[in-house]
Order: sequence, then structure tokens, then C-alpha cells
Amino acid sequence: MARPEDKDADLEQDSGRKKSSRRRACKFCTDENLVIDYKNAGLLKYFITDRGKLVPRRLTGNCAKHQRAIARAVARARMIALMPFAVTGK
Repeated sequence: MARPEDKDADLEQDSGRKKSSRRRACKFCTDENLVIDYKNAGLLKYFITDRGKLVPRRLTGNCAKHQRAIARAVARARMIALMPFAVTGK
């Protein structure tokens, strides 16, 4: 019978994931010329999925301040029909 310590050691070795300690930098903090605007649907489309959901901070690398601004801009763009609420069809 295998001991629990051996099992934990095997799991650590077999996990194929690479642990990264570096966090992605917020592109809006690094580039001052980049502005979040609800009228710029071309920029906002990178922050929503193909299903119409917002992409979370941990995937985009945005800071909390700019993630809130993106959420606000997407909501405004959806209200005036620049962006879809949900994707229809198959």
C-alpha cells in the first residue's frame, strides 16, 4: 500500500503545468495613450468572449481600476447597440 507522502510527491512531479510567478502588466497602465472608451468597440471586443461574457482580470492582466472601466464601457456600448449582449445562433 502506498503511503500518502509518496502519492503527493508523484502528483507534484506529474503535473505538467508550469508555475509562473510574473503577473501580466496592465496594458492601460503601461501605455498612457490607450484610452478606454465605450465608442471604441474594436478595443473592447478583446475583453469579451465569443459568448459575450467579460474576460476576467486574471486572464487579461488588467488592474482592478481598468477592469472596472472596461466593464462600464462594455455595458454602455451594449446599451446603445455597439456590442451584443449575447451571441445568437449556433
